[in-house]
Amino acid sequence: MRGAVEEELAGLPLVDHHCHGVTTAGLDRAGFEALLTEGGPWPGSDVSFFDTPVGIAVRRHCAPLLDLSRHSPADVYMARRTELGAREVNRRFLAAARTGVFCVDTGYAPPGGTSPGQLAAAAGAAAFEVVRLERIAEAVARAGVEPDAYAGAFRAAAEAEVRRPGVVAVKSVAAYRTGFALDPTRPADAAVTGAARRWFAGGGGRLADPVLVRHLLWTAVDLGLPLQLHVGLGDSELRLPRSDPALLTDWLHLTAGTIPVLLLHCWPFQRQAAYLAAVFEQVHLDVGLALHHVGPSRAREVLAAALEVTPFRKLLYSSDACGPAELYALGALAFRQALAGLLQDLVDADEMARPDAVRFARWAAADNACRVYRLSAPS
Repeated sequence: MRGAVEEELAGLPLVDHHCHGVTTAGLDRAGFEALLTEGGPWPGSDVSFFDTPVGIAVRRHCAPLLDLSRHSPADVYMARRTELGAREVNRRFLAAARTGVFCVDTGYAPPGGTSPGQLAAAAGAAAFEVVRLERIAEAVARAGVEPDAYAGAFRAAAEAEVRRPGVVAVKSVAAYRTGFALDPTRPADAAVTGAARRWFAGGGGRLADPVLVRHLLWTAVDLGLPLQLHVGLGDSELRLPRSDPALLTDWLHLTAGTIPVLLLHCWPFQRQAAYLAAVFEQVHLDVGLALHHVGPSRAREVLAAALEVTPFRKLLYSSDACGPAELYALGALAFRQALAGLLQDLVDADEMARPDAVRFARWAAADNACRVYRLSAPS
């Protein structure tokens, strides 16, 4: 029998404040498995990503949505997926996620990935765009601007991007490029010009210069939109210790009172992120793709650590789904179950009033994201 909080969350359309788009391409088993992991494919390794927590969760929770029995073997699952076709598979899983609003990071897309508008149409929902700032900076470098004009050109290009209809936030992957152990101060113009000169001399490819990353983060402050920052769990390009959000503490002091800062995913640093959300007004967090990677049975433990000190007004939902539509459904399921269980236990122990628990569930499911991004609540 469901408790009051589970009933409430089950009926609420979610706001997924960070995702990437669903693939419309047909996927064979190798292609599907490659999208179940942050590690990338390992041909010939004899390691199947169906034999991971997320793979087991797919067979347990997604198989019934394809009219299969729970725990169907991977080959049976993939055969049924192929039989139904990508369009029908996507329809079923997006419907199961019951997400009313998507905020889509267009800086990275899966093979055959949907645009925000296409995702909205497939899900019968609304979708908005999150602009990745490193992509803009790298486009400016490719355009051949002079080093002393780089700062102005980047600022102008970023402003043009964020003024487009439907853009609600910007994002940085500084955690991948330099990590967060940066000088927190705004770099001087001469330092930016010198760094741009070095970058261009090296071919102007991937932005990984610490001075230019600092400049990018301060430009985000000037743009005035919420800033999403990747934290923790990611692919092998990431140097995990450098993505600890506590390393941002000095920068957060300097930027207090400016823009909302959204810490994405956070595992295994969810406690550090929670601390920052507890002491800095502008900081919010989610636990994102960690929930489907650990699977619904362990999602509660991850979320519990994040909620130890996080104000309930600071927790948001994201799936970070990228590619298979299963990840939208699994992310939503894990979040609903984990949050409902944690809050219901507090109600049952008389540590929290039922109306408070229901209110907090509504905040995390949608209202907090609507407040930060200035969105209308999904219906």
